[in-house]
Amino acid sequence: MSQNKQILYGFSDIPQALLLNPGGKVTNDWYFGIPLLSHIHVNVGTTGSTVYDVFANDGRDFNLKLQNAIYSMKSNDFLSINEQLEVFSGGFKIGPSYEKDKYISFGLYQEFDFIGYFPKDYAILAYEGNQSNINRVFKASDFNAKAELISVFHVGYNKKVNKNFTFGVRGKIYSSIMNANSTNNKGYFITVDGTNNFYDHIFNLDLELRTSGLTSLTGDNANSETALKDIKKRLFLGGNLGLGFDVGFTYQLNKQWMVDASLQDVGFIRHTKDVENYKVEGNYVFEGVNPLFPETGTGQTAEDYWNEIKTQFEDVFVVDTTYTKYTTWRPEKLNVSVNYTFGEKTSQECNCLIPDGGYQNAIGLQLFAVNRPRQPQLALTAYYYRRIFKGLQAKATYTLDSYTLSNIGLGVSANIGNLNFYVMADNFLEYQNVYNAQSVSLQLGFNYIFKKHED
Repeated sequence: MSQNKQILYGFSDIPQALLLNPGGKVTNDWYFGIPLLSHIHVNVGTTGSTVYDVFANDGRDFNLKLQNAIYSMKSNDFLSINEQLEVFSGGFKIGPSYEKDKYISFGLYQEFDFIGYFPKDYAILAYEGNQSNINRVFKASDFNAKAELISVFHVGYNKKVNKNFTFGVRGKIYSSIMNANSTNNKGYFITVDGTNNFYDHIFNLDLELRTSGLTSLTGDNANSETALKDIKKRLFLGGNLGLGFDVGFTYQLNKQWMVDASLQDVGFIRHTKDVENYKVEGNYVFEGVNPLFPETGTGQTAEDYWNEIKTQFEDVFVVDTTYTKYTTWRPEKLNVSVNYTFGEKTSQECNCLIPDGGYQNAIGLQLFAVNRPRQPQLALTAYYYRRIFKGLQAKATYTLDSYTLSNIGLGVSANIGNLNFYVMADNFLEYQNVYNAQSVSLQLGFNYIFKKHED
Protein backbone atom coordinates (compact mmCIF):
# COMPACT_ATOMS: atom_id res chain seq x y z
CA MET A 1 0.00 0.00 0.00
CA SER A 2 1.16 3.51 -0.70
CA GLN A 3 3.22 4.85 2.22
CA ASN A 4 3.20 1.46 3.96
CA LYS A 5 6.80 0.30 4.41
CA GLN A 6 6.06 -3.00 6.09
CA ILE A 7 9.47 -4.50 5.28
CA LEU A 8 11.42 -1.54 6.69
CA TYR A 9 9.24 -1.17 9.80
CA GLY A 10 11.02 -2.70 12.79
CA PHE A 11 14.12 -3.55 10.73
CA SER A 12 16.38 -1.98 13.38
CA ASP A 13 19.61 -2.88 11.56
CA ILE A 14 18.71 -0.06 9.13
CA PRO A 15 18.80 3.50 10.57
CA GLN A 16 15.85 4.64 8.41
CA ALA A 17 13.57 2.36 10.47
CA LEU A 18 13.53 5.19 13.04
CA LEU A 19 11.59 7.30 10.51
CA LEU A 20 8.70 4.85 10.88
CA ASN A 21 8.94 4.53 14.67
CA PRO A 22 10.99 7.17 16.52
CA GLY A 23 10.75 4.92 19.59
CA GLY A 24 12.26 1.90 17.87
CA LYS A 25 15.39 0.03 18.89
CA VAL A 26 18.71 1.69 18.06
CA THR A 27 21.60 -0.60 17.06
CA ASN A 28 24.35 1.92 16.22
CA ASP A 29 26.36 4.60 17.98
CA TRP A 30 26.20 6.96 15.03
CA TYR A 31 25.59 6.94 11.30
CA PHE A 32 25.23 9.20 8.32
CA GLY A 33 23.34 8.50 5.14
CA ILE A 34 25.07 8.78 1.79
CA PRO A 35 23.51 12.01 0.39
CA LEU A 36 20.69 11.36 -2.12
CA LEU A 37 21.31 7.60 -1.85
CA SER A 38 20.45 6.77 1.76
CA HIS A 39 16.75 6.15 1.11
CA ILE A 40 14.97 5.87 -2.23
CA HIS A 41 11.38 4.68 -2.19
CA VAL A 42 8.84 4.31 -5.01
CA ASN A 43 5.36 2.79 -4.81
CA VAL A 44 2.61 2.70 -7.45
CA GLY A 45 -0.68 0.91 -6.88
CA THR A 46 -4.25 0.66 -8.12
CA THR A 47 -7.25 -1.13 -6.65
CA GLY A 48 -9.12 -1.18 -9.95
CA SER A 49 -8.33 -2.26 -13.48
CA THR A 50 -4.71 -2.39 -14.57
CA VAL A 51 -2.98 -1.22 -17.75
CA TYR A 52 -2.94 -4.84 -18.92
CA ASP A 53 -6.72 -5.16 -18.53
CA VAL A 54 -7.29 -2.46 -21.16
CA PHE A 55 -4.26 -2.57 -23.47
CA ALA A 56 -3.30 -6.26 -23.52
CA ASN A 57 -2.69 -7.64 -27.00
CA ASP A 58 -5.03 -10.57 -26.45
CA GLY A 59 -7.24 -10.35 -29.53
CA ARG A 60 -10.25 -8.92 -27.67
CA ASP A 61 -11.96 -5.75 -28.88
CA PHE A 62 -10.54 -2.62 -27.20
CA ASN A 63 -13.96 -1.04 -26.72
CA LEU A 64 -15.20 -4.16 -24.93
CA LYS A 65 -12.16 -4.16 -22.62
CA LEU A 66 -12.65 -0.46 -21.89
CA GLN A 67 -16.33 -1.06 -21.15
CA ASN A 68 -15.50 -3.94 -18.79
CA ALA A 69 -12.93 -1.79 -16.99
CA ILE A 70 -15.37 1.09 -16.47
CA TYR A 71 -18.24 -1.06 -15.18
CA SER A 72 -16.11 -3.36 -13.02
CA MET A 73 -14.56 -0.52 -11.03
CA LYS A 74 -16.19 1.26 -8.09
CA SER A 75 -16.06 4.92 -7.14
CA ASN A 76 -13.90 4.00 -4.11
CA ASP A 77 -11.24 2.37 -6.30
CA PHE A 78 -8.13 4.51 -6.51
CA LEU A 79 -4.71 5.04 -8.04
CA SER A 80 -1.91 6.00 -5.67
CA ILE A 81 1.69 7.04 -6.26
CA ASN A 82 4.22 7.68 -3.51
CA GLU A 83 7.89 8.57 -3.87
CA GLN A 84 10.50 9.54 -1.29
CA LEU A 85 14.11 10.64 -1.67
CA GLU A 86 16.28 11.30 1.35
CA VAL A 87 18.54 14.30 0.72
CA PHE A 88 20.66 13.81 3.84
CA SER A 89 20.34 12.10 7.22
CA GLY A 90 22.32 11.22 10.32
CA GLY A 91 22.11 10.15 13.94
CA PHE A 92 24.23 9.80 17.06
CA LYS A 93 24.02 8.63 20.67
CA ILE A 94 24.37 11.05 23.55
CA GLY A 95 24.64 10.64 27.30
CA PRO A 96 27.25 9.44 29.77
CA SER A 97 29.92 7.25 28.20
CA TYR A 98 28.93 4.24 30.31
CA GLU A 99 25.35 4.11 29.00
CA LYS A 100 24.54 6.57 26.16
CA ASP A 101 20.82 5.89 26.43
CA LYS A 102 19.67 8.78 24.23
CA TYR A 103 19.81 9.07 20.45
CA ILE A 104 19.38 12.10 18.19
CA SER A 105 18.49 11.62 14.52
CA PHE A 106 17.91 14.24 11.84
CA GLY A 107 17.56 14.71 8.11
CA LEU A 108 15.80 16.18 5.12
CA TYR A 109 13.74 14.22 2.62
CA GLN A 110 11.55 15.03 -0.37
CA GLU A 111 8.21 13.30 -0.89
CA PHE A 112 5.61 13.17 -3.67
CA ASP A 113 2.19 11.73 -2.88
CA PHE A 114 -0.83 11.36 -5.17
CA ILE A 115 -4.18 9.66 -4.72
CA GLY A 116 -7.06 9.83 -7.18
CA TYR A 117 -10.36 7.97 -6.87
CA PHE A 118 -12.06 6.53 -9.93
CA PRO A 119 -14.71 9.07 -11.13
CA LYS A 120 -17.18 6.38 -12.13
CA ASP A 121 -20.20 8.57 -12.92
CA TYR A 122 -18.00 10.87 -15.03
CA ALA A 123 -16.60 7.84 -16.90
CA ILE A 124 -20.05 6.37 -17.59
CA LEU A 125 -21.33 9.72 -18.79
CA ALA A 126 -18.35 10.13 -21.11
CA TYR A 127 -18.68 6.56 -22.41
CA GLU A 128 -22.46 6.32 -22.84
CA GLY A 129 -23.51 9.93 -23.20
CA ASN A 130 -26.67 11.29 -21.62
CA GLN A 131 -29.25 10.37 -24.27
CA SER A 132 -29.50 6.82 -22.94
CA ASN A 133 -29.46 8.05 -19.35
CA ILE A 134 -32.50 10.29 -19.15
CA ASN A 135 -33.46 11.03 -15.50
CA ARG A 136 -30.28 9.37 -14.21
CA VAL A 137 -28.43 11.37 -11.53
CA PHE A 138 -24.67 11.58 -12.07
CA LYS A 139 -22.77 12.46 -8.88
CA ALA A 140 -20.29 15.34 -9.10
CA SER A 141 -18.63 14.11 -5.89
CA ASP A 142 -17.14 11.16 -7.79
CA PHE A 143 -14.23 13.42 -8.70
CA ASN A 144 -11.83 13.24 -5.75
CA ALA A 145 -8.06 13.62 -6.05
CA LYS A 146 -5.06 15.31 -4.47
CA ALA A 147 -1.35 15.61 -5.16
CA GLU A 148 1.48 17.23 -3.24
CA LEU A 149 5.23 17.62 -3.51
CA ILE A 150 6.92 18.53 -0.23
CA SER A 151 10.21 18.49 1.62
CA VAL A 152 10.46 17.55 5.30
CA PHE A 153 13.17 18.62 7.73
CA HIS A 154 13.06 16.52 10.89
CA VAL A 155 14.80 15.99 14.22
CA GLY A 156 14.10 12.95 16.41
CA TYR A 157 14.79 12.08 20.04
CA ASN A 158 14.97 8.45 21.19
CA LYS A 159 15.27 7.53 24.89
CA LYS A 160 15.91 4.07 26.35
CA VAL A 161 14.22 4.41 29.74
CA ASN A 162 15.24 0.94 30.91
CA LYS A 163 15.97 -2.47 29.42
CA ASN A 164 12.27 -2.95 28.63
CA PHE A 165 10.94 0.42 27.51
CA THR A 166 12.06 2.86 24.80
CA PHE A 167 10.15 5.85 23.49
CA GLY A 168 10.77 8.53 20.90
CA VAL A 169 9.40 11.67 19.30
CA ARG A 170 10.19 13.41 16.04
CA GLY A 171 9.47 17.02 15.15
CA LYS A 172 8.93 17.98 11.52
CA ILE A 173 8.90 21.16 9.46
CA TYR A 174 7.07 20.71 6.16
CA SER A 175 7.80 22.85 3.12
CA SER A 176 5.24 22.52 0.33
CA ILE A 177 6.79 22.78 -3.12
CA MET A 178 3.43 22.44 -4.86
CA ASN A 179 -0.06 21.26 -3.97
CA ALA A 180 -3.32 20.56 -5.80
CA ASN A 181 -6.42 19.08 -4.22
CA SER A 182 -10.08 18.66 -5.08
CA THR A 183 -11.62 16.45 -2.42
CA ASN A 184 -14.84 18.11 -1.22
CA ASN A 185 -16.88 18.25 -4.41
CA LYS A 186 -20.67 18.07 -4.22
CA GLY A 187 -23.66 18.18 -6.55
CA TYR A 188 -25.07 16.32 -9.53
CA PHE A 189 -25.96 16.41 -13.23
CA ILE A 190 -29.25 15.11 -14.69
CA THR A 191 -30.91 15.17 -18.10
CA VAL A 192 -34.72 15.39 -18.28
CA ASP A 193 -37.27 15.86 -21.04
CA GLY A 194 -37.33 19.53 -22.02
CA THR A 195 -40.02 22.10 -22.70
CA ASN A 196 -38.31 24.47 -25.16
CA ASN A 197 -36.06 21.77 -26.59
CA PHE A 198 -35.77 17.99 -26.59
CA TYR A 199 -33.90 17.90 -23.27
CA ASP A 200 -33.05 20.06 -20.28
CA HIS A 201 -29.61 19.53 -18.75
CA ILE A 202 -29.70 20.38 -15.06
CA PHE A 203 -26.52 21.04 -13.11
CA ASN A 204 -26.31 21.47 -9.34
CA LEU A 205 -22.61 21.95 -8.69
CA ASP A 206 -20.22 22.79 -5.90
CA LEU A 207 -16.78 22.03 -7.36
CA GLU A 208 -13.44 23.41 -6.24
CA LEU A 209 -9.79 22.90 -7.11
CA ARG A 210 -7.30 24.44 -4.67
CA THR A 211 -3.67 24.92 -5.72
CA SER A 212 -0.48 26.43 -4.35
CA GLY A 213 2.95 26.67 -5.88
CA LEU A 214 1.71 25.94 -9.41
CA THR A 215 0.92 29.32 -10.95
CA SER A 216 4.44 30.71 -10.66
CA LEU A 217 5.85 27.53 -12.24
CA THR A 218 3.34 27.16 -15.09
CA GLY A 219 2.09 30.70 -15.75
CA ASP A 220 2.81 32.90 -18.75
CA ASN A 221 5.86 34.48 -17.09
CA ALA A 222 7.37 31.17 -15.95
CA ASN A 223 10.49 29.70 -17.53
CA SER A 224 12.64 26.67 -16.77
CA GLU A 225 15.43 28.68 -15.12
CA THR A 226 13.24 30.56 -12.64
CA ALA A 227 11.14 27.43 -12.01
CA LEU A 228 14.24 25.45 -11.05
CA LYS A 229 15.35 28.21 -8.67
CA ASP A 230 11.91 28.32 -7.07
CA ILE A 231 11.84 24.54 -6.58
CA LYS A 232 15.30 24.55 -4.96
CA LYS A 233 14.25 27.38 -2.65
CA ARG A 234 11.07 25.57 -1.60
CA LEU A 235 12.96 22.31 -1.08
CA PHE A 236 15.07 23.99 1.61
CA LEU A 237 12.16 25.36 3.65
CA GLY A 238 11.27 28.23 1.31
CA GLY A 239 7.78 27.05 0.40
CA ASN A 240 4.46 27.06 2.22
CA LEU A 241 5.35 25.84 5.70
CA GLY A 242 3.74 23.53 8.23
CA LEU A 243 4.50 21.64 11.41
CA GLY A 244 4.03 18.04 12.51
CA PHE A 245 5.33 15.28 14.72
CA ASP A 246 5.76 11.51 15.06
CA VAL A 247 5.66 9.54 18.31
CA GLY A 248 6.37 5.90 19.08
CA PHE A 249 7.51 3.33 21.62
CA THR A 250 8.91 -0.18 22.04
CA TYR A 251 8.09 -2.35 25.06
CA GLN A 252 9.79 -5.65 25.86
CA LEU A 253 7.13 -7.79 27.56
CA ASN A 254 9.67 -10.48 28.44
CA LYS A 255 12.84 -11.90 26.99
CA GLN A 256 11.18 -12.99 23.75
CA TRP A 257 7.93 -11.03 23.35
CA MET A 258 7.85 -7.36 22.31
CA VAL A 259 5.21 -4.83 21.23
CA ASP A 260 5.72 -1.49 19.52
CA ALA A 261 3.63 1.24 17.94
CA SER A 262 4.00 4.60 16.23
CA LEU A 263 1.87 7.49 14.98
CA GLN A 264 3.35 9.49 12.09
CA ASP A 265 2.68 12.80 10.39
CA VAL A 266 0.29 14.39 12.83
CA GLY A 267 0.48 17.86 11.34
CA PHE A 268 -0.58 20.45 8.77
CA ILE A 269 0.67 22.78 6.05
CA ARG A 270 -0.60 26.36 5.74
CA HIS A 271 -0.78 27.47 2.10
CA THR A 272 -0.35 31.26 1.86
CA LYS A 273 2.05 31.76 -1.07
CA ASP A 274 1.31 31.41 -4.79
CA VAL A 275 -2.28 30.31 -4.06
CA GLU A 276 -4.86 30.08 -6.86
CA ASN A 277 -8.21 28.33 -6.48
CA TYR A 278 -10.94 27.59 -9.03
CA LYS A 279 -14.60 27.18 -8.09
CA VAL A 280 -17.85 26.42 -9.94
CA GLU A 281 -20.93 26.76 -7.74
CA GLY A 282 -24.64 27.10 -8.37
CA ASN A 283 -27.68 25.70 -10.17
CA TYR A 284 -27.72 25.77 -13.96
CA VAL A 285 -30.16 24.66 -16.64
CA PHE A 286 -28.89 24.25 -20.19
CA GLU A 287 -31.58 23.75 -22.81
CA GLY A 288 -29.24 23.24 -25.73
CA VAL A 289 -29.36 24.96 -29.12
CA ASN A 290 -31.96 24.29 -31.80
CA PRO A 291 -30.14 23.19 -34.96
CA LEU A 292 -31.29 24.81 -38.18
CA PHE A 293 -29.14 23.40 -40.97
CA PRO A 294 -30.47 24.61 -44.37
CA GLU A 295 -29.35 22.80 -47.45
CA THR A 296 -28.74 26.10 -49.27
CA GLY A 297 -28.99 29.77 -48.64
CA THR A 298 -28.58 31.55 -45.36
CA GLY A 299 -29.03 29.95 -41.98
CA GLN A 300 -27.13 28.33 -39.11
CA THR A 301 -24.14 26.26 -40.21
CA ALA A 302 -22.67 23.35 -38.19
CA GLU A 303 -19.78 25.61 -37.15
CA ASP A 304 -22.25 28.27 -35.98
CA TYR A 305 -24.13 25.62 -34.00
CA TRP A 306 -21.06 24.42 -32.06
CA ASN A 307 -19.82 27.96 -31.53
CA GLU A 308 -23.16 28.88 -29.99
CA ILE A 309 -23.01 25.84 -27.66
CA LYS A 310 -19.51 26.87 -26.58
CA THR A 311 -20.64 30.43 -25.93
CA GLN A 312 -23.66 29.33 -23.90
CA PHE A 313 -21.58 26.92 -21.82
CA GLU A 314 -19.11 29.71 -21.07
CA ASP A 315 -22.00 31.94 -20.03
CA VAL A 316 -23.59 29.25 -17.87
CA PHE A 317 -20.48 27.88 -16.17
CA VAL A 318 -18.59 30.77 -14.64
CA VAL A 319 -15.33 29.65 -13.05
CA ASP A 320 -14.46 31.86 -10.10
CA THR A 321 -10.74 32.30 -9.44
CA THR A 322 -9.90 33.06 -5.81
CA TYR A 323 -6.70 33.50 -3.85
CA THR A 324 -7.95 32.38 -0.46
CA LYS A 325 -5.36 30.85 1.86
CA TYR A 326 -6.04 27.29 2.96
CA THR A 327 -4.73 24.51 5.22
CA THR A 328 -4.09 20.88 4.36
CA TRP A 329 -3.67 18.13 6.91
CA ARG A 330 -1.03 15.48 6.55
CA PRO A 331 -2.17 11.84 6.09
CA GLU A 332 -1.68 10.40 9.57
CA LYS A 333 -0.23 6.88 9.68
CA LEU A 334 -0.49 4.28 12.45
CA ASN A 335 1.76 1.24 12.93
CA VAL A 336 1.28 -1.42 15.62
CA SER A 337 3.17 -4.71 15.83
CA VAL A 338 3.74 -7.67 18.12
CA ASN A 339 6.96 -9.67 17.80
CA TYR A 340 8.38 -12.97 19.06
CA THR A 341 12.10 -13.79 18.91
CA PHE A 342 13.67 -17.25 19.10
CA GLY A 343 16.82 -19.20 18.30
CA GLU A 344 19.55 -17.99 20.65
CA LYS A 345 23.00 -17.51 19.15
CA THR A 346 25.44 -20.37 19.77
CA SER A 347 29.21 -20.64 19.63
CA GLN A 348 30.69 -23.10 17.14
CA GLU A 349 33.76 -23.55 19.35
CA CYS A 350 31.97 -24.91 22.40
CA ASN A 351 28.53 -25.71 20.90
CA CYS A 352 26.96 -23.60 23.66
CA LEU A 353 24.84 -20.49 23.94
CA ILE A 354 26.61 -17.14 23.80
CA PRO A 355 25.64 -15.00 26.83
CA ASP A 356 23.62 -11.96 25.69
CA GLY A 357 24.14 -13.07 22.11
CA GLY A 358 20.59 -12.26 21.16
CA TYR A 359 18.17 -14.22 19.03
CA GLN A 360 18.68 -15.12 15.40
CA ASN A 361 15.01 -15.20 14.34
CA ALA A 362 11.84 -13.18 14.79
CA ILE A 363 8.25 -13.52 13.67
CA GLY A 364 5.42 -11.05 14.11
CA LEU A 365 2.27 -9.28 12.98
CA GLN A 366 2.03 -5.63 11.99
CA LEU A 367 -1.08 -3.49 11.45
CA PHE A 368 -0.81 -0.36 9.30
CA ALA A 369 -3.43 2.35 8.71
CA VAL A 370 -3.29 5.64 6.80
CA ASN A 371 -5.89 8.39 6.72
CA ARG A 372 -7.19 9.08 3.21
CA PRO A 373 -9.82 11.52 1.78
CA ARG A 374 -12.65 8.98 1.63
CA GLN A 375 -11.77 6.30 4.16
CA PRO A 376 -8.74 4.91 6.00
CA GLN A 377 -6.69 2.29 4.21
CA LEU A 378 -5.52 -0.74 6.19
CA ALA A 379 -2.88 -3.43 5.78
CA LEU A 380 -2.00 -6.47 7.88
CA THR A 381 1.46 -8.03 7.59
CA ALA A 382 2.97 -11.25 8.90
CA TYR A 383 6.76 -11.39 8.78
CA TYR A 384 9.82 -13.55 9.39
CA TYR A 385 13.20 -11.96 10.20
CA ARG A 386 16.53 -13.81 10.15
CA ARG A 387 20.11 -12.91 11.00
CA ILE A 388 21.79 -15.02 8.35
CA PHE A 389 25.29 -14.27 9.60
CA LYS A 390 27.22 -11.29 10.94
CA GLY A 391 26.54 -8.33 8.68
CA LEU A 392 23.67 -9.90 6.72
CA GLN A 393 19.99 -9.86 7.71
CA ALA A 394 16.80 -10.60 5.78
CA LYS A 395 13.10 -10.07 6.31
CA ALA A 396 10.23 -11.75 4.41
CA THR A 397 6.65 -10.43 4.60
CA TYR A 398 3.15 -11.50 3.61
CA THR A 399 0.67 -8.61 3.45
CA LEU A 400 -3.08 -8.28 3.04
CA ASP A 401 -3.89 -4.78 1.81
CA SER A 402 -6.19 -2.73 -0.41
CA TYR A 403 -4.45 -3.91 -3.57
CA THR A 404 -4.07 -7.65 -3.15
CA LEU A 405 -4.40 -10.54 -0.71
CA SER A 406 -1.13 -12.14 -1.82
CA ASN A 407 1.57 -9.52 -1.37
CA ILE A 408 4.91 -11.27 -0.72
CA GLY A 409 7.91 -9.04 0.01
CA LEU A 410 11.59 -9.47 0.81
CA GLY A 411 14.23 -7.15 2.20
CA VAL A 412 17.96 -7.63 2.75
CA SER A 413 20.43 -5.51 4.73
CA ALA A 414 24.17 -6.11 4.29
CA ASN A 415 27.24 -4.56 5.88
CA ILE A 416 30.68 -4.42 4.31
CA GLY A 417 32.81 -2.94 7.05
CA ASN A 418 30.91 0.15 8.17
CA LEU A 419 29.09 0.58 4.85
CA ASN A 420 25.47 -0.55 4.97
CA PHE A 421 23.37 -1.34 1.90
CA TYR A 422 19.73 -2.42 1.88
CA VAL A 423 17.18 -3.25 -0.81
CA MET A 424 13.51 -4.15 -0.41
CA ALA A 425 10.66 -5.00 -2.77
CA ASP A 426 7.21 -6.53 -2.49
CA ASN A 427 4.48 -8.08 -4.65
CA PHE A 428 6.97 -10.54 -6.15
CA LEU A 429 4.17 -12.74 -7.47
CA GLU A 430 3.07 -9.97 -9.83
CA TYR A 431 6.49 -9.17 -11.31
CA GLN A 432 6.04 -11.80 -14.04
CA ASN A 433 3.73 -9.28 -15.71
CA VAL A 434 4.33 -5.84 -14.23
CA TYR A 435 1.62 -4.29 -16.47
CA ASN A 436 -0.96 -6.47 -14.72
CA ALA A 437 0.38 -5.77 -11.22
CA GLN A 438 -1.97 -4.08 -8.76
CA SER A 439 1.04 -2.50 -7.03
CA VAL A 440 4.84 -2.42 -7.17
CA SER A 441 7.18 -1.09 -4.50
CA LEU A 442 10.95 -0.66 -4.18
CA GLN A 443 13.22 0.70 -1.45
CA LEU A 444 17.01 0.90 -1.34
CA GLY A 445 19.76 2.91 0.31
CA PHE A 446 23.36 3.29 1.48
CA ASN A 447 24.52 4.35 4.96
CA TYR A 448 27.79 4.58 6.85
CA ILE A 449 27.19 2.99 10.27
CA PHE A 450 29.62 3.09 13.19
CA LYS A 451 29.69 0.40 15.88
CA LYS A 452 26.75 -1.69 14.77
CA HIS A 453 25.71 -3.97 17.64
CA GLU A 454 24.53 -7.50 17.14
CA ASP A 455 22.06 -7.61 19.99
